[in-house]
Amino acid sequence: PLPAALGDPEMEEAVRDDSSRHGGRVRRFPHERGSWATHVYLPCGAQEEFLELLELVVSRARTYVSSLVAMEEFHLSLSQCVVLRYHWIDPFIRSLKKCLAPFHFFCVADQVKVYTNENKTRTFIGLEISAGHFQLLELVSEVDRVLEEFDLPVFYKDPSFHISLAWCVGDMSGRLEGQCLQELQDIVDGFEDSALLLRVQWEQIHCKSGNKYFSFPLR
Repeated sequence: PLPAALGDPEMEEAVRDDSSRHGGRVRRFPHERGSWATHVYLPCGAQEEFLELLELVVSRARTYVSSLVAMEEFHLSLSQCVVLRYHWIDPFIRSLKKCLAPFHFFCVADQVKVYTNENKTRTFIGLEISAGHFQLLELVSEVDRVLEEFDLPVFYKDPSFHISLAWCVGDMSGRLEGQCLQELQDIVDGFEDSALLLRVQWEQIHCKSGNKYFSFPLR
């Protein structure tokens, strides 16, 4: 983000809703000046071994859907993408810090699953959480409390917590489920030290709002 002295933070760059500029992805809501797309999530660092596993999974999946693109960054979502007005950002972050500081836990993400977004314009391959689900529900409950404080939509009612590995445009779930999904699970199960590799210790929580990034520890 630019220093405040260099300009008015409300003066965001105009955005054209041209899906060809970003891989065919479609906006969930139209861009509006002064409204900042906001997302709360747990970041997941990618070790070299994780990237090796990712390459194996995506290479096999591409034999079923050639247009799959590997993710470059990895995270676990704790909120939907919601819209904040600029003047709400700082109080929103303060509320998050207050609610989430006491949390400290780990998860295991080792179940391959296929997902689509709500309007079926994108398909994802992800690793679903198999241990730590209850703790994540508690964490989401606290995030939801903050969202409700600002009259924003809360998270999904029965979430399938996961870390996305790859994506493609359109609804390709029919091609990726069944035989393909079983082959991908076999790769994950058979990968050396996968039990240790897919055990994730969460130490920070992140929030992205427009071009602003916030990070604070989970203690």
